[in-house]
Amino acid sequence: MPPMTPASPPFVVLKFGGTSVSSAANWHNIEYVVRARLAEGLRPVIVHSALSGITDRLESLLGEAVAGRHAAVLEAIAARHADLARDLGIGLPPAVARHLEELGQIASGVSLVKEVSDRVRARVMATGELMATALGAAWLASRGLAVEWLDARTVLRAEARPGASERAAILSATCDYAPDAALQRRCAAPGTVYLSQGFIASDAEGNTVLLGRGGSDTSGAYFAAKLGACRLEIWTDVPGMFSANPKGVPNARLLRHLHYDEAQEIASSGAKVLHPRCIQPVRQYGIPLYVYATQTPDLEGTHITAEPPGGDAAQVKAIAIKKGITLVSMDSPGMWHQVGFLADVFAVFKAEGLSVDLVSTSETNVTVSLDPQANALDAAAIERLLAALAPLCRAEVIGPCAALSLVGRHIRGILHDLGEALAVFAEERIYLVSQAANDLNFTFVIDEAQGDRLVAQLHDLLIRAAVNDLVLGPAWDELNAPPVTAAPPPPWWQARRDALLARFGERDAAFVYDLDTVRRHARELRALRAPAEIHYAMKANPHPALLATLAAEGIGFDCVARGEVEALWAAVPGLDLGRVLYTPNFAPRHEYAWAFAAGLTVTLDNLHPLREWPALFAGRAIFVRLDTGRGHGHHQHVRTAGEHTKFGVPLFEVEELERLAQAAGTRIVGLHAHTGSGVFAIDNWTEVARTLAAVAARFPDVTVLDLGGGLGVPDRPGRRPVDLAGLDAALGEFRAREPRYRLWLEPGRYLVADAGVLLARVTQLKGKGATQYLGVATGMNSLIRPALYGAHHDIVNLSRLGEPATTTYEVVGPICESADVLGHERSLPASREGDVLLIATAGAYGHSMASRYNLREPAEELTL
Repeated sequence: MPPMTPASPPFVVLKFGGTSVSSAANWHNIEYVVRARLAEGLRPVIVHSALSGITDRLESLLGEAVAGRHAAVLEAIAARHADLARDLGIGLPPAVARHLEELGQIASGVSLVKEVSDRVRARVMATGELMATALGAAWLASRGLAVEWLDARTVLRAEARPGASERAAILSATCDYAPDAALQRRCAAPGTVYLSQGFIASDAEGNTVLLGRGGSDTSGAYFAAKLGACRLEIWTDVPGMFSANPKGVPNARLLRHLHYDEAQEIASSGAKVLHPRCIQPVRQYGIPLYVYATQTPDLEGTHITAEPPGGDAAQVKAIAIKKGITLVSMDSPGMWHQVGFLADVFAVFKAEGLSVDLVSTSETNVTVSLDPQANALDAAAIERLLAALAPLCRAEVIGPCAALSLVGRHIRGILHDLGEALAVFAEERIYLVSQAANDLNFTFVIDEAQGDRLVAQLHDLLIRAAVNDLVLGPAWDELNAPPVTAAPPPPWWQARRDALLARFGERDAAFVYDLDTVRRHARELRALRAPAEIHYAMKANPHPALLATLAAEGIGFDCVARGEVEALWAAVPGLDLGRVLYTPNFAPRHEYAWAFAAGLTVTLDNLHPLREWPALFAGRAIFVRLDTGRGHGHHQHVRTAGEHTKFGVPLFEVEELERLAQAAGTRIVGLHAHTGSGVFAIDNWTEVARTLAAVAARFPDVTVLDLGGGLGVPDRPGRRPVDLAGLDAALGEFRAREPRYRLWLEPGRYLVADAGVLLARVTQLKGKGATQYLGVATGMNSLIRPALYGAHHDIVNLSRLGEPATTTYEVVGPICESADVLGHERSLPASREGDVLLIATAGAYGHSMASRYNLREPAEELTL
């Protein structure tokens, strides 16, 4: 929650939604927020909704009143407010009782006349907000706050809209929101909290009107504009706007910062956190809009401004979906070059009172989409539309559809980066594609049934894996993870600081591996019941001491090159060949021949060897690596499945694989897939298991399903590790359904990453404006992961362990590349030349990917 700057106006508008004001616990949080704003020197103005569910019950009350059976609904409405008053420890405010009595009178009148006018509907629906705010004001006053209740109908006046129907003017009004000096004077009492209603306003005659569904957000924006507020805060039941709907995509990322345009686009594209109409008033007057969660008021939320951090960089920030879309496809061979055809067509839509959203045209066809939020699309309305269009064209209705949008500023500038993502549409029917004129979205209209699956796939490819991003914050499932009941153990290197420094001695740089940590991880995986075997992906780190340690713990090995196999044999003489899986990728023919002659189990990575060298595979039993079509991981370079990766036999080639294997006399005894690295979601491995089992049904000799590795390693404090117990249980359930298969796992980083650290001595320090650079003796020549993947590694000053972090540094190496940065904006104690920095989780893909770039030797390797 940002502090007020000295130049900011004194008002802050706090809008709370229905869920936020429906429980005593949330009202205590509201009090906490209000007192915090008062402590900042601000003047809080609260705008809030009716209690959750009450608006629907008021609608029901009117329907039941027409039938003369409204008493039960009225009693339920009264009980809901009385229950909350009791939970808050206050009596039912007299104003609430008066409104309930008025509701009863109106309902009785409706039961007599058997109809509900729009004016009556507006009066009834407004009572929800009026009663809720009376309760809220009474409770805050009981807590010792000075509270003044405002009737929003005396503040917000509906404005005339040319062309709007009388019904729209009453039930979906818009208001003037020009700065209001009188209102500012009215709300000027120091230390006073002003509380008013969302959703309601009045017309020029003083009659009650409504702002439409979602109108409370708009009310908050109107109040903020009229007051000249320093900010508008929307408090809801989620901690901000997310990169996708968290209900369908649990790893959706919090959007920390957005431009007004982006927020409006995301809201208009289906997100329900904000109503799209609330953006324009605050945007017009440059008022920042923040979105927070009432249940967790200290979470950072989403900040929406005219100049968000990150500037105008092109980036997909959200995958949004709107369902219930109806398409109208209009064919007319005579429309080509016909003057006025589109004008005639759109005149029909206007006459039928239908608002068009997306438009796609060709020489003989025009297709438009109709958004159900803007149109009443019953069967009769569709029939009337088709009849009216018939003289102009042949019209067809397509639906139900969904509009799936990639949202972000300057999206045209990154279309070339979307190739892999767009491949998910390869098997889908796309009815319409639209690229927004404002360059904020790229939209596909598809069958509604496919929408949720495609959102999840696109989110995985475009958003989920981004690291160190100014915009993308923590994932929904991280924010909502159950609290950790016990603090995680400190990393091994904290307790062994002195031993590390002694082992390091006078060196400038060195990797140091703790073999006890390797043993612990090996035993964790060997204790799992569902996997029959664990194989170490040796490419992660081939240090001989690590290999010998893992072999002694019963771990097998996956090798990808002849050199790895020979290094393994040298480190572990006499190793049983049955514990080695050989998985080359685009290797020459002679390497396969060598592997078969050596007695290794070989994994086939594509069909070329079997197609071109069948004699080599005659009579052999092999594994086959499949591409499941969906990659996972923290960066595109570590996703190892999908059309744009080089690994594996794609599923559409399985039939040919079957023919080639039969022709060569080759038995396929195992299927293997590896979708990527740095994965924490358990369903990754169960999904791979299901895919492999489906393919294995074609190959009767298959007994092993190798699910690959990629077990995520926490890269910073507070990140939860992979739930091994949950993974074991999920794989156990799979094995119970498919008992013929043995399951293998093939981790690399999980076994060795946090067992290794990179120690590097500080060489120089440099200031450049506000930026402080801390140089160390080695860089991307020893640890390329930050430059290559954007990977995060914790960094500490081991020489000054325990001292307060007072300085923010860019930690850089000596390589002549601007990408030679080991860590951005790291808080460390004030450091000096000669100090020793420790870069954590460097045991995997550190020295094994090192180079002599710039002819600088990489850090040597040591063990403890």
